[in-house]
Amino acid sequence: MKKLFIVLAMCGLTMGSMAQETTDPVQKYSVATNSFWSNWFIQVGADWNAFYSNEEHGQGLARSPFKSFRATPGFSLAIGKWFTPGLGLRTKFSGVWGRTVVDENKHSNKTWTLNENVLFNLSNMLYGYNPTRVWNFVPFVGAGINRNCDANCYSMNLSAGILNTFRVSKHVGINLELGWNFAESDFDGVSYSSIEGGRVWDSHDNKFYAEVGLTFNLGKATWNKTPDVDAIKALSQSQIDALNAQLNDANAENARLKNLLAQKKDEPAPVAKNYSNTPLSVFFNINKATVASRKDLVNIKSLAEFAKENNSNLVVTGYADSATGSAAYNQKLSERRAETVANELVKMGVSRDNISTEGKGGVKDLSPVSYNRRATVKLAD
Repeated sequence: MKKLFIVLAMCGLTMGSMAQETTDPVQKYSVATNSFWSNWFIQVGADWNAFYSNEEHGQGLARSPFKSFRATPGFSLAIGKWFTPGLGLRTKFSGVWGRTVVDENKHSNKTWTLNENVLFNLSNMLYGYNPTRVWNFVPFVGAGINRNCDANCYSMNLSAGILNTFRVSKHVGINLELGWNFAESDFDGVSYSSIEGGRVWDSHDNKFYAEVGLTFNLGKATWNKTPDVDAIKALSQSQIDALNAQLNDANAENARLKNLLAQKKDEPAPVAKNYSNTPLSVFFNINKATVASRKDLVNIKSLAEFAKENNSNLVVTGYADSATGSAAYNQKLSERRAETVANELVKMGVSRDNISTEGKGGVKDLSPVSYNRRATVKLAD
């Protein structure tokens, strides 16, 4: 009778929570706002640029903007900020060698360009923010000013291009950029020609360039994803459901033991036989064969002590929920769960010879389905 009181006390104290080993779900396209000083970057690069001026129209020169007599090397320096993972601004300086092309002789100029670009990271916009993505595809458009130092003149320009960034580390990346500056007619230092053509570039000076460089991300260079509140609520509800299942098991065991005490108050009772009528449950997370919460083992420990002292045999039965996985997978999973609990009983001092295990596979005996992810322990009949 004293042993029975001990079992009753232990059952009444075991109301633990089942902690799921998972990360809080987040929204794919939404991130938390960063401070103004976050997500800044600096870029340095070297380019090869080619000029195609309005003065060429009607001169009989080759039409391709990539002929060697047009091309000059250059460099660039830029600073920018991402306001969201998909939208940013960049101020870019580039220069300083240019080419006036009226004939195939080389007429060099000292020039520079200062542009403001709007950046669109389509990789993040279309596929969601990913801080470890290797390649980001970033089209841009913008406007700015050109300076021809040799001709002492300024001109306005529009710009467009594609920036490809390749991640090396959190703060360093390699960038490959292809771009076009569409400038006023005197960018190359030669006044606008009276000859007008039918193509959009015939009345303007154009610069095409290909650039390779490095991007250095400053300070906080990443974004925190916004938690998915609905998914977190669903996850919390599943945890509450698991707690309720444990509570129901414990209440049922308490009621059974109290009833047993009332019926057998004056005489010893064959406790082992009555004890087996209400199995004790140990719960598992979805697709896992490790115990979700060690607190589940408190009930099992009291039963293990009882079995050791009475040399009783125990039966461990594993289950999986039939709503997840195939029948064959669930059968193996239920057997693994039963074996996990059997190993815990052995650690508590129960002889492995006194423990039998079985797997029932996927079942839908209980609602919600999370109740079915468990293994039960009882005294053998």
